[in-house]
Amino acid sequence: MLTHTPENQRLVDLLQRVSLQDHAAFKQLYDLTSAHLYGVAVRFARRRELADEILQDAYINVWQQAGSYAATLSTPMTWLISIVRNKSLDRLRKGKLESESAESHHDGAPDQSHDEAVDYVDPHELYAAATERIELNRCLSLLEPSQRQSLALAYYNGMSHSELADHMQVPLGTAKAWVRRGLERLKKCFETLPAAQKGTQ
Repeated sequence: MLTHTPENQRLVDLLQRVSLQDHAAFKQLYDLTSAHLYGVAVRFARRRELADEILQDAYINVWQQAGSYAATLSTPMTWLISIVRNKSLDRLRKGKLESESAESHHDGAPDQSHDEAVDYVDPHELYAAATERIELNRCLSLLEPSQRQSLALAYYNGMSHSELADHMQVPLGTAKAWVRRGLERLKKCFETLPAAQKGTQ
């Protein structure tokens, strides 16, 4: 049986508002839950930078999937924790956390990274980073598929223009144009964001 408390109801209401793309509600939800969820991420990652990434990914998921939350099935915190846990497990499957875990076990040194992570975490920085990634994803979704794919290959996979052209089987000039136009559209998208959504930029 679910526990119905004022705190739970507040989170339920915030999630409903977030599902309507309410940025103010998203910030309130983040302020109320990020400290606890960061602790969950740290227990999986045991390193600040990895926990930061997991938390950012989790809140991006919350922003995109808040409408799928069902209050009759779980409390808001249970749902949020499950998102963080799933994001952490995704990292484990990719081997990013697994390699870090193996190193920390093999060296036999006391693991102080949990305390260090909690001591130095800046919730405002994490929120700003999560918000920026949400807006980046939104702006990327407005690009043409060819522009989006070329930017992803160039900046996430580190491909040169010539490698990009070979990979996408297009002339070099076309590949360069896709990257250039994609960057121009991204810039215009970010320039149109309201100041409140740009965080500390």
